[in-house]
Amino acid sequence: MDEHNPQQTPPDAPRGLGDPAYARFAWRRFRELMSWMTLAAAICVLLTIVVMTRIQGPLHIVTMLGIIGGVGGSVMMAAALMGLVFLSSGTGHDEDVDRLD
Repeated sequence: MDEHNPQQTPPDAPRGLGDPAYARFAWRRFRELMSWMTLAAAICVLLTIVVMTRIQGPLHIVTMLGIIGGVGGSVMMAAALMGLVFLSSGTGHDEDVDRLD
């Protein structure tokens, strides 16, 4: 375990559905990913508004709201879905599907 990061899960720690410590670690990582992607979505929205303003001239508020919803919503939806895929894989849910009872 890294001495500088006490939150990091040790590599030999049990990983899976029954490990609440790893679940906290995985959800914290997911929230961190989403916070970075919120910043990326905001940058994409601002760049799109700037480019559209240079091409079209002044934009109406409805156009800007459409850009925010379309561009920002698309980036955040893609980030959320990919983050959930990584979360599912990292916490053992994918392996649990193949288990026969």
